Amino acid sequence: FYPKDDTPGCTKEACNFRDHWHLFEKHGIHVLGISKDGENSHSKFIKKYELPFILLTDKEPCPVATSYESYGMKKFMGREYMGMMRHTFVIDTEGKIEIIYRKVKADSMANQILKDLSLD
Repeated sequence: FYPKDDTPGCTKEACNFRDHWHLFEKHGIHVLGISKDGENSHSKFIKKYELPFILLTDKEPCPVATSYESYGMKKFMGREYMGMMRHTFVIDTEGKIEIIYRKVKADSMANQILKDLSLD
């Protein structure tokens, strides 16, 4: 889950996954990104950064993100608002959540997953 297409943090994270795509693909790992952005925004983001993975839309009230506790109250510059959290989940082939990352470093999330799965 990520907040918004083509923003600095989200772009760093998406490009980090793109740059390590060959390793995810080699090990049969599917990568999905989910935000509130619509199909048009996703298409532009994918094209601009040559992203090889699927981006999904979870429109407000964001039922998918909510079920993963990845949508809720956020604070920015003293303002509170409902928004998508930057969280990453590793899910096995049976649909079981194996690892949850609630504190994501946008520029190294792909590296961290590969390391934690001993695939780097």
